[in-house]
Amino acid sequence: MYFSNIFAFLFLISSTLFAQEEHTDSTATYDPSIAYSKAEGHGAEEEKFDPGKMMMEHIADEHEWHFATAGHTHYSIPLPCIVWNNGSLKVFSSNRFKDEHHNNTATYEGLKLEEGKIVAEDGSSVFDVSITKNVASLLVSVLLLFVVFFTIAKSYKERTGKAPKGIQSVFEPIIVFIRDEVAKQNIGEKHYRRFTPYLLTVFFFIWFNNMLGLLPGSANVTGNIAITLVLAVIAFFVTNLNGRSTYWGHIFAMPGVPKWLLVLLTPVEIIGIFMKPISLMIRLFANITAGHLILLSLVALIFIFKSFAIAAIAVPFSVFMNLIEVLVAFLQAFIFTVLVSTYIGAAVEEGHHH
Repeated sequence: MYFSNIFAFLFLISSTLFAQEEHTDSTATYDPSIAYSKAEGHGAEEEKFDPGKMMMEHIADEHEWHFATAGHTHYSIPLPCIVWNNGSLKVFSSNRFKDEHHNNTATYEGLKLEEGKIVAEDGSSVFDVSITKNVASLLVSVLLLFVVFFTIAKSYKERTGKAPKGIQSVFEPIIVFIRDEVAKQNIGEKHYRRFTPYLLTVFFFIWFNNMLGLLPGSANVTGNIAITLVLAVIAFFVTNLNGRSTYWGHIFAMPGVPKWLLVLLTPVEIIGIFMKPISLMIRLFANITAGHLILLSLVALIFIFKSFAIAAIAVPFSVFMNLIEVLVAFLQAFIFTVLVSTYIGAAVEEGHHH
């Protein structure tokens, strides 16, 4: 449990610094159901629906948590902006960037939003550690994890030797499965107990955030490459800091291999050390982002063709894809955990003596 708490704390610090993606356009909250009009000279011109813009705005990070739009009313929660600029710390609400038309075009204390990033009007450097939509969603998911698993831990203490009950009975089969079929099978009987808390934390963290990302108005946390980067970096250090001499020996001086061949194989093995976390990062990011883009593409078809016939086809497909995404949410968490466990198992494996 202490390992899990430390992991969550380090993850939150890292993600606060890195989990901010750029917007394609931050001047307005885009609603595909509304046709905006622009007065130019003596006439008006209708803005065309831009599916690419709509999709990127839904999966990108932002300085407010937008839930829905009804007519010209936007339902959103402003988030705190925390920046260091010109030798001073500035803490204020993201609403400071809103003008009278609810667009992010206003300036505040020499700062403005430009393509979703806070920049200084005078061009000076800005160190931004704001609580963005992704960071706020991280806080929600970590709080949910703490509530769920402290409740389960309390239930285990109070019902020692008894059958699981309530939320404990829901999660116990999954916990036992990760422990016995993932940690024990891939790491080995001798070392699996040390790494089970970490693997359980990784699995449930990814799974919970994948599921939360499917809710309307939610954040695209695991579809943010900064989040998957931090997960991959933690996996990299957990694996290599626990590597035994046998593990490093197979990388730098593979037994039974001629010395002249090591000149070719050793660089390949060294590159492989770094390619493993990179593949973890890209796999999770790409799969989750692709799922969101497919769903948004199906919705965009309705507004592109403006046809009830297209809507009759797109809506059932969207529901079907959403159900597939529920399965993918679990599978991606499981695959990430399995791969990390195999990397750890290779690192802690003891040498074979004949």
